[in-house]
Amino acid sequence: MWSKIKLHTTISTKLTLLYTLILFCILLFTGLLTHVGIRYYLFLDAKKDLDISISLVRQSLAAGTALTPAMLEGNLLMPGVILKVYDEQDGLLWDSAPYDPLNQELPAAEKQDGRSPLLSFFHWLNTDEHYTSEHVFWTDNRVYRLEFIRKTLVEAHFLSVLTRNLVAANILGLGVAVVSGVFISRKILRPIRQIIDTTKNIKINNLGERLDENNCEDELQELARTINRMLHRIQTGVEQQQRFVADASHELRTPITVISGYANMLDRWGKNDLSVLDEGIAAIKSEASQMQHLIEKLLFLARLDQDMHVLKKTPVEMKGLIDEVVQETRLIAPEHQIFLCRNDPVVISADPVSLKQLLRIFIENSIKYTPAGGTISITSRAACAHLEISVADTGIGIPAEDQPKVFDRFYRVDKSRSKTTGGAGLGLSIARWIAEQHAGAIHLSSEPGKGTTLTLALPLTPPPEANETG
Repeated sequence: MWSKIKLHTTISTKLTLLYTLILFCILLFTGLLTHVGIRYYLFLDAKKDLDISISLVRQSLAAGTALTPAMLEGNLLMPGVILKVYDEQDGLLWDSAPYDPLNQELPAAEKQDGRSPLLSFFHWLNTDEHYTSEHVFWTDNRVYRLEFIRKTLVEAHFLSVLTRNLVAANILGLGVAVVSGVFISRKILRPIRQIIDTTKNIKINNLGERLDENNCEDELQELARTINRMLHRIQTGVEQQQRFVADASHELRTPITVISGYANMLDRWGKNDLSVLDEGIAAIKSEASQMQHLIEKLLFLARLDQDMHVLKKTPVEMKGLIDEVVQETRLIAPEHQIFLCRNDPVVISADPVSLKQLLRIFIENSIKYTPAGGTISITSRAACAHLEISVADTGIGIPAEDQPKVFDRFYRVDKSRSKTTGGAGLGLSIARWIAEQHAGAIHLSSEPGKGTTLTLALPLTPPPEANETG
């Protein structure tokens, strides 16, 4: 039922209504319980007075006292108890309170002997003004019917006053509950309103604003902390995207500017000057090739960001793969000394194309930052459950403050982006992604002026269990 009721109002109002309803039910239940409990206690007290009076009268009659009005002089009846004596024809012989006007209005007595206190209590609830008990005595060869009546008018008046007070107290309690509920709910929900107001003010150019975590408690504090973490991730992503766009624009602007410049030069002087024509065509082809490589890397990173690049892992014999990469390197870098120090024959589960791309990135970086005549050493060895592939050079090295950032996109140690070293700072970020997809890790060790070592650790493929023969 509650799921079908939709109140188009604030949470604080809903909470106030809910708490007020719960409190109303509690007050109603406790009020009814209090009223019935006190009423039952008063009934037991009246029944006790009646039982004491009956017991005293019986004892007096058993001692031989005559059944006359004079017997009441011994204070046999408790306060509020009336005794009526009837003969065999139900004629009233005498009454202990003959001049009480309320006594004349009492209905005919009903026999109470043998009833349980609970049944007598429910009967008393119907009368609400008296409680009676009837007894028959045989004395002086005559039968007398004695009716004991305990009037409860005082108790009824007390219950009436109590009921009115309980109703007034409940109404007052509900009023206090409504006022306090509104105050407390607003105080509890104030951090949520602050969260809403703060998030409304956060825009794409104002992602640095954060929620005040100290102004919240419990789950709200955790909510504010979670939102702040989300905002931090969004801010980081936006900043990376903006830096990515700026760096990509810069990298593309340079070759486009060069191509445009040479095209203008050819248009002016290259038509008749073969040397200028050859120089311009060579420069345009070089810049176009760099643009092609840059665009391919950008498209590769875009596929990575969209989880569209899927690796096809197969068992790869690493010795042959590394030999092939080393031979290619010796062909493209004849001005460097390329050494294969060690190449263990191991098999791993990997995508061979991606692994070749990763190793080529390592070697290309070593070639770029190692002067002609320098040494590049490649080592592949199995260690415990991993294969470690290292590419070490004797190049210019990387400063310590730059080493943690070299795997970021478009980050280059050479801030001038000179053509001497070239590149766009995307290779190592691609290499890191490839390593992570193979459950591997890359470790960088470098010292300025002495060289750099990049080490790739890949898990080995466990050998198949040999079939037991007996």
